[in-house]
Amino acid sequence: MNLVEARSVLASLRPAIEDFLVVRADLAELRADLDTTGHSKFGGLADAKALEARLFAELERFADVGASVKGYAPLLLDFPGTRDGEPVLWCWLEGDPDLLWYHRLDTGFAGRRLVEP
Repeated sequence: MNLVEARSVLASLRPAIEDFLVVRADLAELRADLDTTGHSKFGGLADAKALEARLFAELERFADVGASVKGYAPLLLDFPGTRDGEPVLWCWLEGDPDLLWYHRLDTGFAGRRLVEP
């Protein structure tokens, strides 16, 4: 996919990404509370399992639209594409306002380059 298509896919994922971030934070607090005090405003062990299931379902949803999940804390998504006839991965990191980076298939995150406007 080209950059415009990848940005469109990312835009369509925004509501799911926002939900994912909230559930991830809830789960982190729930686990921390259960580990330290044994109780949490977010529930108990069954609730933790339910939140984990929701997280994994969202990760699968991202993959279903062509995003490769490279990390979940922070959330890191790669979208396959081409740039100047070469295969690349359009790279989005949690906190980025848009798809602003890309890298070759063989370099990963360390090879990220800024997309020129």
